[in-house]
Amino acid sequence: MKCPFCGHPDSKVIDSRTNDDGVRRRRECLRCGLRFSTAERVQATALMVIKRDGRREEFNRDKVMSGLQNACAKRPLAQGVLGRVVDEIEGELQKLGRAEVPSSLIGEMVMERLRKIDHIAYVRFASVYREFKDVVSFKEEIESLLAQQQAREAARPAGAAALANVTPLPAPAASAQLSLLPGAPAAQVIGRRGRRRKEQQALLLEGQAQAQR
Repeated sequence: MKCPFCGHPDSKVIDSRTNDDGVRRRRECLRCGLRFSTAERVQATALMVIKRDGRREEFNRDKVMSGLQNACAKRPLAQGVLGRVVDEIEGELQKLGRAEVPSSLIGEMVMERLRKIDHIAYVRFASVYREFKDVVSFKEEIESLLAQQQAREAARPAGAAALANVTPLPAPAASAQLSLLPGAPAAQVIGRRGRRRKEQQALLLEGQAQAQR
């Protein structure tokens, strides 16, 4: 294996690890002594993607990554998150065992994961993928997203309340009326409301900005 640092053609393997995608090897150059990693993956059968206009082209993970990067630009995501998303999508497509898949399936897979990762990135991607034409389209998508979030949050207090009944914590008298849960300080409640409000405002601003482009 050619060394990426000095170009020497020979190296030795000092460590190998197998995972679902293939084999990762740690190598050391025999000339400069620097170490680098290589990944070996099984060459799968070419997967063809059927575009909206009927054209067919080979699946390209770089295109999926490019779409994710555009949607997640300047968003506070951990390093490597998008790479794992692309790996998951490619793995699921291969498991289907099909020779061809519609591009709409890939788009839905991307949106499903962005919805869980970052709401702003999700709205950005949805605006392009679903071809939003006006602010109304953005508003409907954002309202649907917020409704799902509120439904999840509404389900949490029930479980928290059950735990509170088993081991109740006294709430400060001054904040008793503002507490949503027994023993929860008012500052925490206000903080959660503030974060929700900021997120909703950010989504609305993002939708308006995308619609004006």
